[in-house]
Amino acid sequence: TTVWTDGLTSLKCYNGRCYHIEPIPGEEDQYICYEAYCLDLFEECSVTNMFTSIVGNVFGFKALRALRLEDLRILTTYIKTFQGSPHGIQ
Repeated sequence: TTVWTDGLTSLKCYNGRCYHIEPIPGEEDQYICYEAYCLDLFEECSVTNMFTSIVGNVFGFKALRALRLEDLRILTTYIKTFQGSPHGIQ
C-alpha cells in the first residue's frame, strides 16, 4: 500500500484499539487479545475488504511468534450493507 503523506499514518483514528488482554489459564506467555477498529476505516458493503485489512495488519505484526484468529465480530449495521457475493456461492 502506498501512503501519500506521513500525516495519514500518524492519525490515531487509523489505529486498532486493544481493549482487553487476558491470560490463557495454564499456558505460559499466551494471551487472548481483544481489538476494535473504527468502521469509518472500511469501505461500506465490503466485508471482504474489512476482513483482509484486519487480518493483514494484525498477522503482519512481526514481533509475534504465533497468532491465531479465534473470532471476528462485526456490527449488524455493517453486515446489513453487504449485498452478498456478486457471483453467488458454488
